[in-house]
Amino acid sequence: MGECRPPTPILEEEEENLIAAAQNIVKALETNKNLTNDARKILAGLGTQLSSIAKACEEKAEREEEAEEKGLSEIEEQLNRVQDKVMRWEANQSMIWDCGPDEAYEYLRAVDEGRKLTESLESLNLAKDSEEDGFLHRAHDVLQTAMVRLEEEFKHLLVQNRQPFEPEHMSFRSSEDDTIDDGSIVSYGDESVEDVVQRDSISRGSEEYIIELVHPDVIPDLKSIASLMFVSNYGRECSQAYVSVRKDALDDCLFILEVEKLSIEDVLKMEWNTLNSKIRRWVRAMKIFVRVYLASERWLSDQIFGELESVSLACFAESSKASILQLLNFGEAIAIGPYQPEKLIRILDMYEVLADLLTDIDALYMGATESCVRTECQDILRRLGDCAKATFLELENAVATNISANAFPGGGIHHLTRYVMNYIRTLADYGKTLDVVLKDHEKEDQVSTSPDMSPVSEEDNNSCESSSASPVALHFRSLLSILECNLEDKSKLYRDESLRHLFLMNNIHYMAEKAKSSELRNVLGDEWIRKHNWKFQLHAMNYERATWSSILSLLRDEGIQNPGSTSISRTLLKERLQSFYLAFEEVYKSQTGWCIPDSQLREDLRISTSLKVIQAYRTFVGRNINHISEKHIKYNADDLEHYLLDFFEGSPKSLHGSHRK
Repeated sequence: MGECRPPTPILEEEEENLIAAAQNIVKALETNKNLTNDARKILAGLGTQLSSIAKACEEKAEREEEAEEKGLSEIEEQLNRVQDKVMRWEANQSMIWDCGPDEAYEYLRAVDEGRKLTESLESLNLAKDSEEDGFLHRAHDVLQTAMVRLEEEFKHLLVQNRQPFEPEHMSFRSSEDDTIDDGSIVSYGDESVEDVVQRDSISRGSEEYIIELVHPDVIPDLKSIASLMFVSNYGRECSQAYVSVRKDALDDCLFILEVEKLSIEDVLKMEWNTLNSKIRRWVRAMKIFVRVYLASERWLSDQIFGELESVSLACFAESSKASILQLLNFGEAIAIGPYQPEKLIRILDMYEVLADLLTDIDALYMGATESCVRTECQDILRRLGDCAKATFLELENAVATNISANAFPGGGIHHLTRYVMNYIRTLADYGKTLDVVLKDHEKEDQVSTSPDMSPVSEEDNNSCESSSASPVALHFRSLLSILECNLEDKSKLYRDESLRHLFLMNNIHYMAEKAKSSELRNVLGDEWIRKHNWKFQLHAMNYERATWSSILSLLRDEGIQNPGSTSISRTLLKERLQSFYLAFEEVYKSQTGWCIPDSQLREDLRISTSLKVIQAYRTFVGRNINHISEKHIKYNADDLEHYLLDFFEGSPKSLHGSHRK
């Protein structure tokens, strides 16, 4: 086997050459006849020493050759032992780790022994087709077989020891689970809009909630397998096995969270009620998926690959990428969808939860240079913000272009007013978010009205409040100005001037009350509320003037004297009373059918009207009681006061044929 022996190290070759050269020099000098005896003795001694050294080198080489022959025997024995261990399990259908920790430990130890043997052989400069080279090939084959088996065992442990995921026990529930309605913004014509506009409660805590995704008892085994595979240069196979199993687990998590795989086309085709429900699920799923599941997934990866930090992050990023992008793709579909006002609150929900989770996502994927998740999150957040802004502007346009062909029955609160006020009352809870998405938008005047018909005065536009107002306050005031202009146009559909003022009184009062009793007060400001209180009171006075001025003029004394005399004409007095009664009956017939939904406003207007009408009637009758026959007094003051209580109930009544009892 001498031909298989590795070449003598360079240092030994130099020593042998030096000794040989010295021996040749000694022999050459010994042939010199002029040398003295002392010199010859010295050369003879030197030759003897050189011969001893040469002999010692030869003996050393022989010993090394013998040791090498003995080492080959040991290598073969060691290789056979490792191969037997590995191949015995190849013939066994059982999983090694299912047979107990002792078997698993022995297998790992045998494979590690095979790894070290392979590395030892690889470090030698073996001659091709030598016996040692054959051992190396065998060792490689055995190690590869063992690595394939360890990959299977690794996946088996990950799959069989998955812990159940129970999101219903998480503290991230949305109000979807606790309310009957769907929380949608409904159409203008739906009177129930006031009752169904809600905002989901969004937990904004930044704490993570780590759960055990794999049973903790097998973590040391998984870590041992991963370490052995990586040190054996099979790290890529180990990583792929891990990613494959955890991808499936993450898909299952989304399924449990009721997140479907939907294309952008699927989302764009959805009816609003269906889409609304899916957005709410998405908001809840995002919070649980990022703060609970992804955080736990990163923790699991760190536990198994903790000593290989870059590997841990790469495995986590690769295994989670498809799932998180699936969630983000839904956000993209919503962002590019049509700008429909009913979607705005849900879009803001999505924006807020993604903005809130951005820090978590950055921390989870920090350092993952090949991952696009962080960039994608930031892009979707920006697009959702743009969508929210465009949708709000579309709301302004929708209000401005809402046209009515017929007057609103009874002069009550128009559906558009209810819709807008309840809409922005809910939006007020998103004030900080709206400030962010609206702050860069330069507002353009979307309503062109003449000064005498505009409900917004120059003082409104130029007040000191406006100069320091937030973007959301400016946009809300603009929207409500647009609404008032629209209501002004709708009021012109009434032929009766009184009903026109009653309609505007009802609607502006409703706007002021909604602002006063909600977060809108802080957005719109007290000055806005005071101005609108004054506006609805002005319309109430104009209603009274338009309704009663001409009627109460009948109860004045002017014009009831006999011609050329200061005496009162009984005939004119009788005609005045009859005209008053007819006018009152006509007003009663029409205005009992009119509507003031707010009970306090209704009562206040009745009292104000009663004070004017009843006082005028009592004064007139009392002053002329001696000139009026009792039979001509159809109603007394108490009758009229009682009849006024029927006004504004939305149920038309008639007094024709009624007489005082």
